[in-house]
Amino acid sequence: MSELRTFFQENEDNSINKWIHYFDIYEFWFKKYKNKPVIILEIGVFQGGSLNMWRSYFGENAQIFGIDINPECKQFETEKTKIFIGSQEDRNFLKTIKKQIPKIDILIDDGGHYMNQQIVSFEELYGHIKEDGVYLCEDLHTSYWKNYGGGFKKQGSFIEYSKNLIDRLNAWHSREENLKVDEFTRSTHSIHYYDSILVIKKGKQEQPVNEMRGEVVLSGESFKEAYKKEENRKRFFTYKYKKMIKAFFKQLLK
Repeated sequence: MSELRTFFQENEDNSINKWIHYFDIYEFWFKKYKNKPVIILEIGVFQGGSLNMWRSYFGENAQIFGIDINPECKQFETEKTKIFIGSQEDRNFLKTIKKQIPKIDILIDDGGHYMNQQIVSFEELYGHIKEDGVYLCEDLHTSYWKNYGGGFKKQGSFIEYSKNLIDRLNAWHSREENLKVDEFTRSTHSIHYYDSILVIKKGKQEQPVNEMRGEVVLSGESFKEAYKKEENRKRFFTYKYKKMIKAFFKQLLK
């Protein structure tokens, strides 16, 4: 059993509400930050139990921030755990938080789970995560619940919104005007979906490079043998110069 799961199972203090399969996901993405001066922002304080769990797991060097709309959550604030009171879909409120806290290693969105709350929080705070940090949004099943603004394949749900991030991740390969490389493309290493959880791993990205190594074999023949045939030489010549011309214009248009 993971350390986080053990803490949860043995918890008798402030309440924690989690789906059990989340703990393995947390462990996989968060373990490298243990006992380091990690900076964490969790949206959704509830009863303060998860803040205690993160403190136990990451250690005393962790700097933890929380956001909740309920003013009573301020009681869970400590010397090393600061709590901001406000709405996660209030862009101005989130902008003021970014001015007060350093760049984040881990952002956990366990807030209200309504569609606009998740979308606004992502748009405002993703850029405030460190270059190699982790964004984790949980309880995505509300994207399928109409009372939360969701619904299967409903435009505007967070699930459908996040699917567009896949296109932006792959924008290096787009040949269309409506999909271009942007800051998300340049700053995102990978996107991972789990049952009810989305994890985005940040990481500075350069334009992908394609290379080839080794001998080319055609119909069982090596390149050298195949090239001896006149019909193949014509084909190779055309292919070679098409690539050269394409590469030339690509450099010219940079």
